[in-house]
Amino acid sequence: MTAVEEQRRRGLGRGLSALLGEPAAVEAAVGPLAAGLRTLPVERLRPGRFQPRRRFDQQAIDDLVESVREKGILQPLLVRRLGEDDYEIIAGERRWRAAQAAMLHEVPVIVRDFSDGEALEVALVENLQREDLSPLEEAEGYRRLLEEFSHTQEQLAQVVGKSRSHVANTMRLLGLPEPVKQMVDDGELTAGHARALLTAKNPVALARDVVARGLNVRQTEKLAAAKDAEPKSPPPPKDADLLALERDLAQHLGLKVAISLQGKGGQVAIHYNTLEQLDDVLRRLSNGKHGRDPALYSLDVGDDDDDGNGNDAE
Repeated sequence: MTAVEEQRRRGLGRGLSALLGEPAAVEAAVGPLAAGLRTLPVERLRPGRFQPRRRFDQQAIDDLVESVREKGILQPLLVRRLGEDDYEIIAGERRWRAAQAAMLHEVPVIVRDFSDGEALEVALVENLQREDLSPLEEAEGYRRLLEEFSHTQEQLAQVVGKSRSHVANTMRLLGLPEPVKQMVDDGELTAGHARALLTAKNPVALARDVVARGLNVRQTEKLAAAKDAEPKSPPPPKDADLLALERDLAQHLGLKVAISLQGKGGQVAIHYNTLEQLDDVLRRLSNGKHGRDPALYSLDVGDDDDDGNGNDAE
């Protein structure tokens, strides 16, 4: 890592105020400005490819529009050059949207020469510090930094100013089923609710129950634990014909036999106590031509299956 990159990383860890504050503070934190503070026409700016936000609250933007009309853009946008005349927004897309709605022709910007990885880092940190991201948007931003830019969780935690456990726990939310993610995005469930559902046997049904009953996080944790502790439903009783077939086979072999159905097929399990009994089964199945090959079978002799330590031939 170069000295300039190290300066930038330390600046990100201290916060976006170092990037968007006074020029002297910016230079001290992240190196000299590429082109300083200037104004640019709104039509020359493009939304950032690394914007972690997936949804924009229209009411929040409408409120911002009123503020922009009254006071203008008070905080410059952070951008990087795309081409000769175009610039990509790294931080400040909502301000840019509000400026267009307020019919402003120009906005103040700071132009920086960021790599793709740095652009995503800054966009993520800026939104995190404003608490503008949903838990899943935050988790997706972490995932991209880890997978696309080869960060470790430890490095990522330092960059965004969070604990390593916070980063790991937030990213676990990406493993939730899509219906549960939608409830989180819609604000019906918090990150705490979602984490409580991660290990549930049926997280979708449990999430709907939580929303319908208006449970808090602690109540959700208790409900999930109770559901996991519920005994499994007993298997349906076997068909009388199947039981009769088990009895016939058991009488023929002189051993316990269990038959279970699996879709269109099934499974036959023969329980034995000694290797001699297994030899006898193999001879019967092969019309006396074959017995147990000692080179192929190395089986421990155990008790009958009724006490849990027997051997099964299937």
